[in-house]
Amino acid sequence: MSKSNNSDEFYKRLQAQLVETSSWPNEYLYKFIVPSDNHKIALMEEIFDGMGAVIRTQPSSKGTYTSISVNVEMQSAQAIIDKYKEVGEKVPGVISL
Repeated sequence: MSKSNNSDEFYKRLQAQLVETSSWPNEYLYKFIVPSDNHKIALMEEIFDGMGAVIRTQPSSKGTYTSISVNVEMQSAQAIIDKYKEVGEKVPGVISL
């Protein structure tokens, strides 16, 4: 199975879970890991700019990677999925948790 199919299945399961367990709008906590690169961290901040997001960054012990937590109010399960996809397309090397 290709990576795209795995991603599609992941997003379908996540969306179903979110619809079952949440009412909208609702706060959502995104967690990502990116290679420690100021440009990539700035891209992440830009993607969530203007949304009232609270963004926290924490470098790894060796400084190779940075964990990014984004707490933001989202309007729907689909909006959450769309934002994950946007991050994946715009930030090379990002890992979504």
